[in-house]
Amino acid sequence: MNANTLLHKEAPLLEVKNLETAFQIEGKEYNAVDKVSFSVKPRQIVGVVGESGCGKSVMSLSIMNLLPKGVGKIRSGEIIFDGVHLENKTENEVNKIRGKDISMIFQEPMTSLNPVFTIGFQLEEVLFNHMKISKKEARMKSIALLKSVGIGRPEKLVDEYPHQLSGGMRQRVMIAMAIACQPKLLIADEPTTALDVTVQAQILELLKEIQEVNDMSVILITHDLGVVAEMCDEVIVMYAGRIVERTDVDTLFHNPKHPYTTLLLGAIPKMDEEVERLSSIKGIVPSLTKMPEVGCRFMDRCPKAMPECRSITPVLSDVEQGHEVACLLYETSKPREGVR
Repeated sequence: MNANTLLHKEAPLLEVKNLETAFQIEGKEYNAVDKVSFSVKPRQIVGVVGESGCGKSVMSLSIMNLLPKGVGKIRSGEIIFDGVHLENKTENEVNKIRGKDISMIFQEPMTSLNPVFTIGFQLEEVLFNHMKISKKEARMKSIALLKSVGIGRPEKLVDEYPHQLSGGMRQRVMIAMAIACQPKLLIADEPTTALDVTVQAQILELLKEIQEVNDMSVILITHDLGVVAEMCDEVIVMYAGRIVERTDVDTLFHNPKHPYTTLLLGAIPKMDEEVERLSSIKGIVPSLTKMPEVGCRFMDRCPKAMPECRSITPVLSDVEQGHEVACLLYETSKPREGVR
C-alpha cells in the first residue's frame, strides 16, 4: 500500500461541514462563505484557489475564530478539528488551540507583526501562551526558531523591530511564530503575495520543508495556480463563496471540469506560446450584496452558460471518483428546480 493510499484512508484532521459565514451590511446579513464542506487529512497540503472576493480568507478566519467581532459570524455549519467541534467554543477555549495546534500565516507580515515590539518579544509571547517555559528558555528557543527558518544572525535579529526587516525576512518571522509550538495544521493565507519572485520561491520551499519535517497538514490559500502545482496534494476551487470544484492536483491540471477552473488555467501565461494578449475572465466576482440567491453564481461570466443555470443551483457532487464539481453541465450535479 503506497503513501497516497494510506493518506486517502486516514481519518481527517480537519472537517468543515456546510459552513456558512455571514457579514452584516446595512443591517442585513450576507453569506461570504456559503455551504462549504471539505476535509484535510494528516500531512496533506490542500490548496484553496480563486479570485479575490471568493471567500478564501473568510473561510480560513472562520476556522481560526478570528472573524471581526460584531460584523462577521458563523451562521451555521460544523468545524471539527482532531475530533473537537470548534464552532461553539468560547474565546478562551479557542485560544488554547489557536497558535498551538492550529496556526496561521497572514497575507501581509508588516501589518501582522506589532511594530512597537521586538521580534524576540513577539516570538516569546507565542511560547509563553502555550508552554511552561522560562524567559531564558523562551529567548533561546526564539533564536533557534529564527535560525530554523533560514534567518541569519538570529541572536541580533531578536532585538530588532519589524520595520528593520525586509518583506521576505518578516514573512520568515511569521512562519517561525506559526510553527513555534509545532502545530498539527498550518493555514497559509497568500503567504507570498507581497514578495518578489525569487523570495516567493524561497518561502514556498521553506514551507514545504517545514511541512515534511513536522508532519503538518497545510491549507494553502492562493490565487497562483503555479504555487498549487508545486505544493499541493488536493485543490479546492472557490467562486463567490462556494466550492465549485475539488480534486487532486494532477486531475485538476489535466482534466478540469468546471468552466471557471478551465478559464483560470487558461489565464496562466505559457512560455512556449507567443500571444499578443493574455487570456482573462470577463467580468468580476459579484459583491456580497448582489449575490444571486438561486442559480449558478458564475453564470454571467460563463461561456457555457445555459438558461437553466439562472434558476437551478448546482450542487457539489462526484463526477468521477475523488473529483467533485458543482455545474449543471454534469447530470449528477443537477438538483431539483429552485433548490438552493
